[in-house]
Parts: sequence; C-alpha cells; structure tokens
Amino acid sequence: MTGIIVVGVDGSETALRAAQTARGLAVSLGATLHVVSAFDSDRTEVFGSGSDRWIVSDADDAETVAKDVAASLRGDDINVTYAAARGKPAEALIHEAERSGAQLIVVGNRRMKGLGRVLGSVANSVAHGAPCDVYIAKTDIPE
Repeated sequence: MTGIIVVGVDGSETALRAAQTARGLAVSLGATLHVVSAFDSDRTEVFGSGSDRWIVSDADDAETVAKDVAASLRGDDINVTYAAARGKPAEALIHEAERSGAQLIVVGNRRMKGLGRVLGSVANSVAHGAPCDVYIAKTDIPE
C-alpha cells in the first residue's frame, strides 16, 4: 500500500501514542504519514516591542504542534508531512483525509469508555464520517 495515513495530534500524551502507532503502520505499509492538528477559532494576538510585531494565532499553535510531532516521527524509513486544519478535531481529520486522498485515519481511543462514549468522541465521529478506513489505536493508560 503506497498511500497516505492521517493521524491527529493535539499535544497530549495519548495523541502522541496514536501518532506512534500510525508511524508503525505507515512504515509497515510503505505509506506517507500525514500529521494533523486542528484549530477551531480565528483567535489572533499581536505582540510587540518597539517597531517589532509578532502575530500569534490558533492556526500557528496547531501548526507548531503538528510540526513538532512530525519531526519526532521522521526517519529514513518514512515520509512524514504535517498540517494545521480548521475545524473541530473530527471534522479536521475527515477533511484532511478527503483532501489528501488518504487510505486510513488513525485515532486514539480516548473518551471511548464511560460517559465520553455516550456523549461522543473524536474516534466515534471519525469512524462514522470518514471517507476511508479508520484504525482506533489503544492509547488510554491502564489503571
């Protein structure tokens, strides 16, 4: 399978575990791994000192998260790309999978038990709306 595997990250330990699982799958299948971080608002802040100005937005923060995780997953055995995508996490993953023609989306099983399972989770939403196969990685920490 040469193709694309999409994985979502948010800076959490569980998302990093899902990304590591996705990396293993991508290496095994000869696929490109596309790391995505979602942002849902257009909040922008301007910082400055004298004539210097910096604009920081939620999109920048999301891109930094995706870029850092992608860098940690790179190696000679895999091609890793990254992006920040607008929308709630499930929407952003589905959109990126559609946009890139992905064959697989990898998500963690966080919030798949108890009240979170009833109220919904990213994994549940992705599984029901994805244009491709979905792999749910076991990322919760045993108690």
